[in-house]
Amino acid sequence: MYLVVYLIHPFRRYIGRHMMDDLRFPLKDVTVKFWVVPLYAAGLPLITLLGFYYKRRDVYDLHHGVLGLLFTVITTGVLTEAIKNATGRPRPYFFWRCFPDGKDVYDAIGDVICHGTESLIRESYKSFPSGHTSWSFAGLGFLSLYLAGKIKAFDQRGHIAKLCVVLLPLLLASGVGITLVDDYWHHWVDVCAGAVLGLAVATTFYLQFFPPPYHNQGWGPYAYFRMLEQLHNTNGARVEPQREQIDAARNGSQMLDELEEGKR
Repeated sequence: MYLVVYLIHPFRRYIGRHMMDDLRFPLKDVTVKFWVVPLYAAGLPLITLLGFYYKRRDVYDLHHGVLGLLFTVITTGVLTEAIKNATGRPRPYFFWRCFPDGKDVYDAIGDVICHGTESLIRESYKSFPSGHTSWSFAGLGFLSLYLAGKIKAFDQRGHIAKLCVVLLPLLLASGVGITLVDDYWHHWVDVCAGAVLGLAVATTFYLQFFPPPYHNQGWGPYAYFRMLEQLHNTNGARVEPQREQIDAARNGSQMLDELEEGKR
């Protein structure tokens, strides 16, 4: 699904001469490479999930944590590309992708007539929202929620150190977004929108598998507590007949004793 959306040509909006002042920023290489994003956005949360599994051996937690993470990252990628294609907002360096030689050309109505490389021009229409930022806040936002639940950061005991641990992944994601503005790959609005999108998707899918971090049971997935409840109900159903049999045996024994003593 992501590849299909990625291959769709973005909307080509009107870009006139008077708009070029905001689209003539220097063409620089991006600080955080695209291939690095999945390594920390999905890799760091996955390593954390495996670490908690190694410590607790809770297969429910690992299974639902991985599911939530994968759904978060994939959904964020699809939504980001779909919005990019629908809006078609030019990047801050659009001028140099459209006119590599620096000679701008416009048609009769004042729209640009690009003569650069087609693939690079198409990518230049994908500024909003920031994909780096949305993926960063999706994966690391999921990690932040997961850590908040595991270490009980919101247990009302005022442990600031726990809060620092929870905010650390979000700080890393914010740093990635800032580099994109500094490298003139995105406008600041693109980065903010990507952050909101990533956090929204991460929160949605996290709450599908885990209670809120501030909940008393926020340290484990819903499936784990359902398993405990079913186990409790099963054991309770087994215990009740045993109690009835014991009581009946006791009553029968008492009746025999009374008969032998001539009380009945």
